[in-house]
Amino acid sequence: MNRTGNFRKTIGFSRGRRNLLAAMPMLALAPMSCATESGPASVAVRKLHSFRIRSSDVARSVAFYQDVFGAPIQARQGDEVVLRVGEGPHYFSIAPAEPGETPSIAHMGLSVADFDVDAVQEQLRAFGVEPGPGPQSPADRLSVGLTSWVRERQGGTRELYFADVEGLIYHLSSPMDCGGNGILGDVCNAIEQAPSAGMFQLVDYNHFTNFTANRGRANDFHRQVFGKEFQAYQGPNAPVVGVGDGFQFLMYTGASEEGPPQNPALIHHVCFSMNNFDVGDILNQLTDYGLSARSDPADTQPLMHWVSMRMPDRGGFETGTPEVYFSDPDNIFIQLQDPSYCGGGGYLGEDCPPLA
Repeated sequence: MNRTGNFRKTIGFSRGRRNLLAAMPMLALAPMSCATESGPASVAVRKLHSFRIRSSDVARSVAFYQDVFGAPIQARQGDEVVLRVGEGPHYFSIAPAEPGETPSIAHMGLSVADFDVDAVQEQLRAFGVEPGPGPQSPADRLSVGLTSWVRERQGGTRELYFADVEGLIYHLSSPMDCGGNGILGDVCNAIEQAPSAGMFQLVDYNHFTNFTANRGRANDFHRQVFGKEFQAYQGPNAPVVGVGDGFQFLMYTGASEEGPPQNPALIHHVCFSMNNFDVGDILNQLTDYGLSARSDPADTQPLMHWVSMRMPDRGGFETGTPEVYFSDPDNIFIQLQDPSYCGGGGYLGEDCPPLA
């Protein structure tokens, strides 16, 4: 077996949790590094592109995010509302949670160069990600570990998803995808402007932070599949996987449990970059809007804001790199940073020198 840790050869064809459990001992032993000339071609991920919120009240959440970000409605997919990020076409969508489901970020979306559903799905097979039927419910994520599936939407759009071994779900799409119609989801002809300009002007995505059962396994898998490298370290065991432009990244943190995960990984928060980043001004505006300052980190409630100072032991500035967060009406966490933030040192987190 070659040094890329070819998942197809290493763990076999994993369809469903039973096959995934059987594969875990070999997966843990597989040598993992970025794909080389002798291994499978990695998926040509370009940038972070989208995510979906499962909300207890879609109309309330849409109103909240339009007030905060001035985000236009870029498209509608039945009862799911698609909001534009910055100048677009990247976006996030808000869909209703199912009965009994806890509101959350359901998946992350990444754009892929020269995107073709069938071709990318075949690339994923080379890493042991087999086509399957997809989850039967939003909570059914571990049972579809290492499978991919296609969602066919009205309007002719074919959406490609896959779940990794930790139960995280990814949506892969064209860079032109706007959450609309057409084969690539790139037809959005009925933009609905927000009622106001919003408090903060978004530029783009910055990162997703994910809590996993085995952070090393997650980092290794995604470095292989996406062909990316570490961009910075937020502590000795907390690397960030760079995505595309030198600023965006994916972070996999949490435990180092051996064996199969017992619970699916969690998308803890999404971070946006914004213009005119000023900590005091952001907190003042959130307070004026009705959010309260969090006093207990162990008790975060909806509609709170707080600042985490990332110190040098976590790769931050000598007096702390401020990281600004707030919680939405469903207690989903959002982070805001300057466009120069790359997850590294410096007051703005902008210092990401090449890693040896």
